[in-house]
Order: sequence, then structure tokens, then C-alpha cells
Amino acid sequence: MTTDNAEPGTAVPADEVGVRYDLDGPVATVTLCRPEVLNAQTPAMWAELANISRKLPGDVRVVIVRGEGRAFSAGLDLSAARGAGDSSLGRLAHLSPQECADRIAGFQSGFTWLRNPSIVTIAAVHGHAIGAGFQLALNCDMRILADDAKFSMAEVTLGLVPDLGGTKRLAELVGPSRALEICLTGRRIPADEADRIGLATAVVPTADLAGAVADLAAAIVSADAGAVAEIKALLAGAPLRSYPEQDRAEREAQTRRLRDLLGAGE
Repeated sequence: MTTDNAEPGTAVPADEVGVRYDLDGPVATVTLCRPEVLNAQTPAMWAELANISRKLPGDVRVVIVRGEGRAFSAGLDLSAARGAGDSSLGRLAHLSPQECADRIAGFQSGFTWLRNPSIVTIAAVHGHAIGAGFQLALNCDMRILADDAKFSMAEVTLGLVPDLGGTKRLAELVGPSRALEICLTGRRIPADEADRIGLATAVVPTADLAGAVADLAAAIVSADAGAVAEIKALLAGAPLRSYPEQDRAEREAQTRRLRDLLGAGE
């Protein structure tokens, strides 16, 4: 676990929950590090992801999310989900509806911070990204895929629904009809199809994945931070606005940029 005064270029060792946080100036890298189980996720990992979001230094501009070993993430760790812990499926089922929803909201917070407008987030995906792994990638702004990557929204195979913040982004990227088919079948989506239907920002050879992600992060960091934040907000809100509303949002964003750059309001 990192602290606010972590030195740039240093790695904070992973603790027992299986999440490592590395900080290199304005770029933070979050690594799922349970390679022996293909980075299967647990509620403790989600809590650590949420904790990392609170610890990010203010000058971090890009967050890269990756998985160690042979896969990005095989999804929910079923041994934890079916165990006797406080966050097991059985325990959740016996909470009141409000308590259960509140507990799930806590799980979601480990994912939804990746949509924060003040940072740009990149998922570096190789191997399987199943269920919670797919949703972790969906919560990122961009998804760079190795050519061996495979997505699957497999919750339906357990009689469950995707609940970690992935459904809206999925529908936005591929449309509601295709999103429904993906969620109802739980099928594997290979990298070439993910690229074709809009799930991938880019697909690269597996050996080039780290370099491609590093190059993208460097390009983002080299751009003006204020412009990046305004552009992300403009594009994120565009689907909810009419053309006149988006035109107005552009005018307002540009006015803020001009005043910030030229000091007009000081």
C-alpha cells in the first residue's frame, strides 16, 4: 500500500490481498498480482483498489491497470465467493436488501474511481479478462489489448448480473443489443473481435503490450493537463447531451481554458 509521500520511480510491495501499486512521477501502475490463480479477484482486492484511489498523489495524471502472469484477471475468486467470509455470496444473500446494496456499492468503489475526470486510465489486457476482470478493464478510459486477450462477461453462468460498473460502458461501446448478447451468453470475445466492435482502443502483439501502453501514457502526460481533463469531461458527457448542449459545453470548456492559459480572471 502506498502513501501520499511515496518517492517517484519506487514500487510499493504488494501485500497479502494481491494488488501492487507502483508510482513513477505522474504515472501510477496498479497490478493485480495473484498470478497463481490468474489474478482472480476478491473483495479484499477491491477494498485495496479503492484505498489506492484515495492515496493517489495529486500530480498523478495516468493510471495503468495490468495483471501479472498469464492473464489480466480470471474474474471473481469463486473460493472466496463461496466461502464463509463476510463478503461471500451466501452472507450477502442474508443481508437486508439495503445492506446488500450498500455492500455492493463498496465493492463498486474499487472500480468506479477509474472513471475520475482528473486522471486518464489505461487497461493493459493480456490473456483472459473475465467477469470482474472485464469490468475492471471497462471502467478504464482506454483498453490496449495484446493479441491473445479474451473478454467474457461470465456472471450469467453463476446466475448473477454484472455489478461492478461495467454495464453502462459496455452498452456505450458496442450498443445495447450487442451488449445484451455479450452478457447473456458469457461467451469469449477474442482480441480481433474486441477491436472490430469497439471494445479495444488498440490491439498489439503480446510482446509489444508494455511498450504500447508506456508510449500512450507518455503521450498523455506530454499534453496540457488542463486540456486533457476538459477533453475527457467533454467526451464523457457527450452521449447525454443534445448537439446544442454539447456545443455549449465546448464553448464553456474553451472559455475556461483560455482564462487559465492567459490569466484573464486573475
